[in-house]
Amino acid sequence: MAAKIQEIFEYLRANLHRELSLAEMARAVGLSPSRLSSLMKSATGLSPGQYLKHIRMTRARELLEGTAMSVKEVMLRVGVQDKSHFARDFKKHYGQTPSQCQEQQAVTNRAEADLNNEK
Repeated sequence: MAAKIQEIFEYLRANLHRELSLAEMARAVGLSPSRLSSLMKSATGLSPGQYLKHIRMTRARELLEGTAMSVKEVMLRVGVQDKSHFARDFKKHYGQTPSQCQEQQAVTNRAEADLNNEK
């Protein structure tokens, strides 16, 4: 079953930008929705929907910290349509809003640039 779990993970990462129902996720990897839920819960401790949200938030943070994309661009890239839901979920995950995360990264980047310029 490890191969099936890996297949599920790959499918979810490749389709972050899309709305995905449990039935669609299950069909894509050749499982019933209940079997998919059971496998995901035992492998990750999360339901498929919770895991999808987790990887969306992880990818959103990577994009906010590593690119010059706007919050809206990041949000759409990770498949979230509602800005207030995105901000709420991101804050729940990381203790700060997407804008705060981006601002903090900008401060860090400036500090690193200043240190490099002093050398």
